[in-house]
Amino acid sequence: MADPNVVDPIHQFEIKDILPFGDTGLGVTNSALFMLLTTGLIATYLILSTSRRAMVPNRFQVVSEMLYEFVARMVTNSSGKEGMKFFPFVFSLFMFILVANLFGMIPVFFTVTSHIIVTFALAMLVFVTVVVYGFVKNGPKFLKLFVPSGVPGYILPLVAVIEVISFLSRPISLSVRLFANVLAGHITLKVFAGFVVSMSGLGFLGWLGAVLPLALTVGITALEFLVAVLQAYVFALLTSMYLNDAIHPGH
Repeated sequence: MADPNVVDPIHQFEIKDILPFGDTGLGVTNSALFMLLTTGLIATYLILSTSRRAMVPNRFQVVSEMLYEFVARMVTNSSGKEGMKFFPFVFSLFMFILVANLFGMIPVFFTVTSHIIVTFALAMLVFVTVVVYGFVKNGPKFLKLFVPSGVPGYILPLVAVIEVISFLSRPISLSVRLFANVLAGHITLKVFAGFVVSMSGLGFLGWLGAVLPLALTVGITALEFLVAVLQAYVFALLTSMYLNDAIHPGH
C-alpha cells in the first residue's frame, strides 16, 4: 500500500480525460483544456489591453506594448527587417510558451510544455515554416544553406553532410530543450516539496529538519519562474534565427 505522505513527482504530468466523448476514446483532456485556457487568456488580455489604444496607456496596455517591442526587437536583430513578416508567428509562439509555463507554476494546474509531444509539435511547426518559406522565396538557392562559403572543395561534401544533419536535428533540439528544462524543474520542485511534507509529519525534530528542504523549495520556485521566462525567450530567439536562414540562406 502506498504511503500517503510520499509525494509522487511524476503524477503531476499525467494526462487525464476531463470531458470524454462516450466510448470513442476522444474527449477533452487536462492538457487540451490548459492549451485552450492559455490561448484564451492571451487573446483576451491582448484584445482588452490594446482596444483603447490610448495616448496615455494604462498599465495593461504598457505591458502589451513592452511585449510587442521586446519580440519585435528580437526578430529584427535576428533576421533583419524582412523578418518582421514573421512577427505574428514568433510573437504567438513566445506568448503561448510563456503563459503555458507560468500556468504550470500554479499548484494543481497542468504544464502542457512538460510533454514532448507538445514541444515537438511547436518545433516541427517552426521547421516546416522555415523549409517551406525557404524554398518558396529562394527556390533551389535555399540549398546554399548547406554549402558554407569559403570551405575548401575537398572537405565540402563532409561539411555539407554535417550541415544537413545539424539542420534536421533542429526540431529535436528545440523541443527537447524546452521539454527537459520544464520537466526536470517541476520534478525537482515536487521532490523537495515532498521532503517538507514528509518530514513535517515526524514531529518537532521533523519540522527542524524540514527547514532546509523548505528553503530549497522556495529557491527552486524562484528559479522555475526564471526558467519559465527564459525558455520562452530561447525558443522564440532560435525560431527567429532559423527563419533568418530561410530569408538569407547564404552563409
